Order: sequence, then structure tokens, then C-alpha cells
Amino acid sequence: MSSGGSSLFSGFRVLGLYSNHVPHALRYHKKHREFYVVTAVGQCFHTYNVNRLGIVAVSNSLSDDISCVAADRMLVFAAAGRLISAFARNKEVVMRYHGHKQEVRLLLPLGDQLISADGGGDVIVWDVQEGDVYLRLQFDSATFDVSAMMHPSTYLNKVLLGSSQGALQLWNVKTSKLLFTFSGWSAGVTVLQQSPAVDVVGVGTATGRIIIHNIRLDKTLMSFTQDWGPISSLAFRTDGPPIVASGSPQGHIAFWDLERRQLVTQHRHAHRTAVAAATFLHGEPLLITNGADNAIKVWIFDQEGGGPRLLRSRQGHSAPPTTIHHHGNDGKNILSAGQDGTLQSFSTVHERFNKNLGHGSINKKKEQKKKKGLSYEELRLPAITAFSSAAARQSDWDGIVACHRGRLATTTWNYQRCTMGAHHLQPPAARRTDIATAVDITSCGNFAVIGSSSGRVDVYNLQSGQHRGCYGNDETAHSGVVRGVATDTLNQLTLTAGSDWLLKFWRFKSRKQEEQLKLHAAPASMMLHRDSGMLALALDDFMLLVVDIETRRIVRKFAGHHGNINDMTFSPDGRWLITVAMDCTIRTWDLPSGFLVDCFLVAMAPVGVSLSPTGDFLSTAHVDSLGVYLWTNKSLCGPVGLRPLPADYQPAEVTLPGVTVDESEQEVTSEEVDDAYKSAEQLGAELVTLSLLPESRWKSLLYLDNIKRRNKPVAPPSAPPAAPFFLPTLPGLTPRFTSPMATEQETQSKLLRWGSMSQRSEFSSDLESAVESGSFDRPLRLLKDCGPAALSVELTCLTSEGGGASGLLLAFIHMIDSMLSSGRDFDLAQAYLALFLKLHLRSLSQDSVAMAALLHLASRLEAGWAELRVSFDQSLCLLSYAKSALL
Repeated sequence: MSSGGSSLFSGFRVLGLYSNHVPHALRYHKKHREFYVVTAVGQCFHTYNVNRLGIVAVSNSLSDDISCVAADRMLVFAAAGRLISAFARNKEVVMRYHGHKQEVRLLLPLGDQLISADGGGDVIVWDVQEGDVYLRLQFDSATFDVSAMMHPSTYLNKVLLGSSQGALQLWNVKTSKLLFTFSGWSAGVTVLQQSPAVDVVGVGTATGRIIIHNIRLDKTLMSFTQDWGPISSLAFRTDGPPIVASGSPQGHIAFWDLERRQLVTQHRHAHRTAVAAATFLHGEPLLITNGADNAIKVWIFDQEGGGPRLLRSRQGHSAPPTTIHHHGNDGKNILSAGQDGTLQSFSTVHERFNKNLGHGSINKKKEQKKKKGLSYEELRLPAITAFSSAAARQSDWDGIVACHRGRLATTTWNYQRCTMGAHHLQPPAARRTDIATAVDITSCGNFAVIGSSSGRVDVYNLQSGQHRGCYGNDETAHSGVVRGVATDTLNQLTLTAGSDWLLKFWRFKSRKQEEQLKLHAAPASMMLHRDSGMLALALDDFMLLVVDIETRRIVRKFAGHHGNINDMTFSPDGRWLITVAMDCTIRTWDLPSGFLVDCFLVAMAPVGVSLSPTGDFLSTAHVDSLGVYLWTNKSLCGPVGLRPLPADYQPAEVTLPGVTVDESEQEVTSEEVDDAYKSAEQLGAELVTLSLLPESRWKSLLYLDNIKRRNKPVAPPSAPPAAPFFLPTLPGLTPRFTSPMATEQETQSKLLRWGSMSQRSEFSSDLESAVESGSFDRPLRLLKDCGPAALSVELTCLTSEGGGASGLLLAFIHMIDSMLSSGRDFDLAQAYLALFLKLHLRSLSQDSVAMAALLHLASRLEAGWAELRVSFDQSLCLLSYAKSALL
């Protein structure tokens, strides 16, 4: 049996993805007067404003990973494989360029044209608007493999191409002519960059040389050499100081003075990986860099000596995260430990609340005062394998304890200060080969319980970092590796699970064993839901066990995974157990019923999972992915039918959030249209429904005379005295004035006949026809469109003196009666009837038929108000009881 995906979780977005190895593109918006940086992230690109590094837009996904990006004033160009796409408004694809036979490696916008180069030696000049090929140049990759491309400033229609063989060529793309060939410097060209001076170009080579060359004179002005390998990027300052910055594959940045021709300063480890691109903002002392370490950084030059200072940054994990947990009770922060050794906090509200707790170090003082010859990585701790956090006492002392790969000593971290703590928790008289494998912090935040590979389980005080004891008579809790530790809510019990197939229950204070439970396989991990007292155990045979710590018995067994269970989490109410495994499935088990209720498949195996304490988001971490993925809980938004899934259930693959391909041409199916809810005009015949008109349309009907009297002008408007534009004259030699002739309208009598004033309005005609048809919808719709003044005029003209027919008054009474009988527009019916009686009560009292209709209407009004009064009295009685009752 197969399904269409998850019925419980829906992909929302991904956190912690900012950049990859693709060089960024910089744009300037003239209207906003702001710089924007564009970085590629997998199959889409992100746009950030430089002032705050806030994300502005996320593009629609392409079919393949983006290999290079470029931007001009209007569009952003992204190459994915052999296809080039042009994006408008940083999101929508407006043009695609087909023509390359191999993967596109370089893009260069040049006015109304776009120049692209692929790995096969083809250089194509495109017409940006039409998408046609304007020019195609073919190079032999063995003799001239295009590796860099640049447009020299003030050189009209000229492009400078650099090759991996070292030679440079200057081409005119309009006439398709090779203008000049530069012999090069016996090294492959990696970067070409225009300097602030005309005719001067910066060239970076694969041997680490930086050449400042005048292409007009074919003369090398100066050259520098860096010791860190090839030049990955070049950038010239344009705000005054003659400085050029060069990036390296090791993540270092060097700054060279062009006047003194020497190295000014160097900034080591600006990025953990190669510097993909470095760009100075025009006219500002700001440098923007990005790298494959998933970081965007803005550096400012405001220090003595010309060195940069980190102004702002957006960075995630440079290696895939392995363990994630929600921190705090609000569910807004996710702690994540990655293979890069860093501990970071991602906010589900806004990325400006993200925190980077940094990389653990063996000795912080030694790291701050390290010698030049000491390797940068020697003082760094390895990656975190497991950690536990508690927010109870985090303002007083460290609230996070982490275990590191291959180390016995565990480290403490402070969430509020975003630093590693001062304590290294290590048991006394321990063997060197021991490794910390499991950790848990008590609910009060005072103690940490740590298990090791030798079977020890130790207790530490987090405030002082002192060792407070260990479990077991011979200082050994298990005969094998401790796979999991947990403490209950009231610090009464400590639970430990080891590779010796035993689950043991200990008294927390006395550290004496109370009971043990023999398992049928070795446990791999353990998770305790403190509120419900349910303990989940993942075994090496892919089974799941749920143990009640009160009765100390196995209450549930779940089988279904076909790979190692990597992580698990409980729902806040303890009803669901969510597990992830190497079989790429995410499964939800319902504990009360004991069945699998939801299961879906993802492309990359999940290694970590955590459900927020509020239950709104499920977060997952995956193999070979740098981000933390969020899934929304559908059960909080509406009813979700959870049915037990059969044993032969085949889950369907669900696309990870944030990488969904946008199919703008996909039409909405009829089923989606039918699912849209439309509110009925009347929920029930026994109910009273009010109109949707604003109160100003019907509340002021009885006070129109007062409003007119209040708004009456003090004096009538008077026309200013003015002479006629021209005076009529008689034809002839002598100019003579004549009096204007009286027109035909002025000679007519100004007395109007009564018949000319008796024209009916559209409302009167529709009201008269509605009496015959029995439907008053059209005249009622006309009254709703009228304002208070126009409505008063329409009701005044219903009498014969106002030009109406004799039966219109009775027809209006029937219309009000139909409104009250239907129960709709109850407030309008009352307001219209009040104004109608105010205007025509005297004439209605002389008509016996109209009086009989009014008496019938009065009885209907009394019956309606009686029903409403009963409902009001019941509601008021219930409210008064709820307010006064002692619950």
C-alpha cells in the first residue's frame, strides 16, 4: 500500500543555508540607494541587503545546482548545468538561454548582452532581451581554456579573457575580432579584476602571484606573491586607500598597499574554507566575502594599521549537523551541533536572532595567546557527538553540556553569553581510552549526568564543575558502553542503558540501583519524556521499545524501520513518538493505540529530529546537508485524520522544504477549488443574520433632519461680479453693440406641468415588479447601494405626492415582511421600517389595507423579538453564573 506523502507534517522552510562555493554577485539599487548581495544555495539563490544582511528574496528553484551567478541593474543570471536563466525581481524566471553543450562556468553581463563560457571552450554572447545567440566563439581547451573573464572599464564592446594556460586575449564582441594576445606569466589565470585606474587590471594566478598589469601598454606595473596557494579572488578599494585584497583556498585574506608595494596586513581564517569571492563596496570601506563554509561576512576598515573588523555576518554550519535539540520552552530556538565542531542556535522567528556559540577549544587562554608556529587546528576540540541543554539556570551558570568525538572530558557552554564555559567535566582516575558517550542535565539545571564508554556514569555540579559521585558499587554502572542516560522531573530516578542489554533504574541521591530490565538487544539510544514518564529505547535490531518508568515495564513495541534509528523525539503531550532512521523514513507512532499513524520518505537520510515544546514545528537534520529543515504540524491548523497504517505500507517521497521546484504553469485542480470554504448567506432558518453594511449606512437614517440642519450653509453662494468675455456687435464699418437674442428656452414658460415631474426611479419600478414576482432581492440590493440621503429620497418618493404609485407603500411593507421572515439583514429591516413609518405614518393611517399589513408586520416583529429575548436571557444567565461560580 502506498500514499501521497505525510498526512501530519508539511514542509515549511530550511534554516542555516546562506552560501556555497559559488562566488557572490553584487547589485546596487538606485531607487533604494542600497547594495544587495546574491549568493547561490543549491538550486536557488538568496538576495540579502548589505546594510543588515537581511534576506530580501529567495528565487524559484532550478532543475540543477547553480554553478555561477551574475547580476546587472535589472536581472540576475544563474547558470545550472548547460542552461542559463534570467530572473526578474530576484525570484521569477523571465528568460532561458539554451545553446551550451557543457556546464556553464562563467557569466558576464555587458549592457544589453550576456557573455557566458562553458567547460568545452565555447564562449557565447547572448541578446538579453530576445534570448538569441549574438556571437559564438570556440576555443581549443588544450591551448586556451577560458578560466576568467572581465570587461575592461571604458573599453567599448571589449572583453578580456584569461586561460588556465596563462595567456590573455582581448576580444571585440561586436566585430568578433581578436584585438591582442598577452603572453601571460607562465601560470594559469584564476582571477581578472578591474582596478580603479583605467587600463590597469589585476590578475591572479594559480601559483599565488598577483600581477597589476596595464593592458594598454602591455606592461606589468607591480606584482605580489602570497604563500597560501592560488588566488581565489581579488578586490580593489575605491574609497581612497590604494589597497587590493586577495583571497586564498585556506580562507585567509591578504591586503596589499599599491603605493608602498608591500603587504599591509593579513587576516587568517576569515573563512573556514576557500574564499569564493571578495568585493569592496563602491566608495565605502566595506568588504563582502563569501565561501563554501556557508558564511557571508561584511568587514569594515576602521582600525589602525588597515586591518579589517567583522561588522556583521550570516553563517551556518560548514559541515552537516549531526545533533539538534530545541532549547527553552517557547520552541523558537534550535541548538545544532555539526561535524565542523561548532555549536549554533537557529531561530524559527527571524535569522537576526541566530547565535553562534563558536568552536570548542582545549584551552581558551592558550588559544588567545597562541604562537605563530602553532597550528590553528591543534587547539580546537573535535566535533560534538551528543549534548544536553536546560534553560532553568542558564542566567546563573552554564546550561549546556556537550560530549566530543574521541574525548572523555565534556565541555560546558553558556547560551546567553554565546561562549564555551570554563568547566571541562572529567571523572577522576579514568583511563585515557575512555570516551564520553551520553549526557543529560537535570530539570532543575544544577547537575549533569555523563556516561562513558567504560560503563561509568558520573554526576557533576554545573555551578562549580565538581565531581559529585558515580553510580555502581565498583564505580561501574554497566559492563559495556553506556548508550543513554536520563533523569526524571523531580530528580528521584536516574535511568541508564548500556551495550550489556540492560536498562537500570537508580536512585538519584543515593546512587543505588533499584531495578534493572533485561532487553532482547543492545540499545542504541534513549529518550525520556519527563512529563508522562515514558522512556523510548532504540535497539540495534531496529526495534523500538517504550518503557513506563513508574511500573518499570515495557508497554509498547514498535517494528518497521529497516535501518539504524538515528534519533527520536516525543510530542509535547507524550502521545506521539517520532523516529528517524537510515532507511530515509520519518515515522510517527501513536502510543495510546500502539500503531504507526504517519510515515514519509525523504531523499537524504535524517540524522537528527526534534519537535518543538509547543508542537508547531518539527525540525530535522540530514546527511550531507548543511541546513536544519522545518516541517509544520498540520494537526494544529485543522482536523487531521490519523488512521493506523498497515504493515506493508510503502511511504511516498516528500521533497525537503526550501528546495521545491516552482511549477508556475501547473493549473489548480477542481478538487482544490472545491476544498475552498465559502460562507453561506444564512446558516439556519431559525437564526437571525445581520447585514455586512457599515453602521453609518443605517444608524443615521432617523437623524437625517438634524444632520441636514447642522450642515446647512450660513449664506447662499454668490457668483463674483464679472464682465462678459466678449460683447456682441452688429456688422458694419462703425462698431455698434447689440443686445443678446433671447434663446428658445428662455422664451418658453417656466411653469412645468405635473406630468413631467412624475418620472419613477429604478427602485420604484423594481419594487412594483417584485410584488408580482414575489422576490424582493433586486429592490433590496438597490437600497443597499444607496447612501443615507439617497435612501431618504427613495422612500419619500413612494407616495403619490412624490411621484409614486398608490400601491408602492403597501409593496414596501411586503418587502420588510419578507426580510423579517427570511431572517436576513435584520438590522437593515429595522432601520428601513423606522424611517418609512416616520415619513408615511400619517398617510398610512388613512388606508385600511395598509394598516392591516402593518398589524401583521407588528405581530411578526413581536414574535421575532420574543425569540431573541429568550436567547439573550439564557446567554446572560450563563455568563453571570460563570462569573460568580466558584470553580
